[in-house]
Amino acid sequence: MPTTAATALGLFLTTRLCGALVLALVARSAGKHPLLLLGHSWDSVWYLRIAAHGYGLTQRGRTGVHSDLAFFPLYPGLVRAVTTLTPLDGVTGGLLVSWTAAAVAAYGIYLLGERLHGPAVATVLVVLWGLLPHSVVLSMAYTEPVLTACAAWSLYAVLTGRWVWAGALAALAGLSRPNGCAVAAAVLAAAAHEVGRTRGRGVSHRLWTGAALAPLGWCGYVVWVGHRRGDPLGGYFTVQRLWGSRFDFGRGSLRFTEHMMLHGTRLLFPLALVIVAVSGVLFALLIADRAPLPLVVYSGVLLVIALGGSGFFESKPRFLVPAFPLLIVVARALVRTARARPWHATVVASALAGLSFVHGAYLVVLARSPL
Repeated sequence: MPTTAATALGLFLTTRLCGALVLALVARSAGKHPLLLLGHSWDSVWYLRIAAHGYGLTQRGRTGVHSDLAFFPLYPGLVRAVTTLTPLDGVTGGLLVSWTAAAVAAYGIYLLGERLHGPAVATVLVVLWGLLPHSVVLSMAYTEPVLTACAAWSLYAVLTGRWVWAGALAALAGLSRPNGCAVAAAVLAAAAHEVGRTRGRGVSHRLWTGAALAPLGWCGYVVWVGHRRGDPLGGYFTVQRLWGSRFDFGRGSLRFTEHMMLHGTRLLFPLALVIVAVSGVLFALLIADRAPLPLVVYSGVLLVIALGGSGFFESKPRFLVPAFPLLIVVARALVRTARARPWHATVVASALAGLSFVHGAYLVVLARSPL
């Protein structure tokens, strides 16, 4: 591993360790166990149960009957492998998978940033990703680290012409989370662009293989769930609707925003709205910066799913944690600022770190809304 990449990973791990330390201090002051909070909260409870017992659990919730079929299989499958091959329990195994995936993702993000804009921007990009307001999920037994690892390396494979790897990793991304389909969309868009650019002449069979592999993970799981529910094409989406989650082109988000503006609500929701709004601005800047097509498509699909989906408004910033290409423009600006005014860049980085650590501890230890 090059020295600059090792430095970037070291800085990333330092930011996450500092965040975990702040969380542990807050948890201890509240009389709670930090590792249990990181490894056995909200969705992680469902994932660890699937890892231990497989699919088949349903529970009655606020919006209807909640089925564990809403949770994609890659993460619990990895946890099951770890707990089978080692003496670790489910919580520890789940955290090990997440922490390892976060480090793998950070390295992939670094290589992608280095290829596009050099080592300085790549290093800042990795650190910024580790300092997102909701980056605490990178330290939890959640699926965002696994999705981001698959996405970063798949996008890097596309940019370096490794189409089979790109397609295989996109298929794995599609098995990790519902919005993992964004990786397949990026690979397919890049493949279509390449075919159009060359008019189909001299296109390698590897490109066609990669394009064919890319959507298999997401589509395969959706069809499998549908088959179990007796409705191959619609069964999975019925499961999601019973959780209160569906794609309604943003109508639910607009209604919630209107209610929040008129009647007020907890701080968690306005902050989520600000984060989503800033993400939209960053996406526009990514396009204006003429970023490579796969990065634009990947980030755009993640943003559309987050904006267009109803339910769990407070979770939308978490859904955007894998959208690391949105941070490229910010990373470039910070590098320019650091070279011209190092003190200003230090203040900005310190403020981001403080927000990330305090907000992460609040989300996990004190907030009563689902992360």
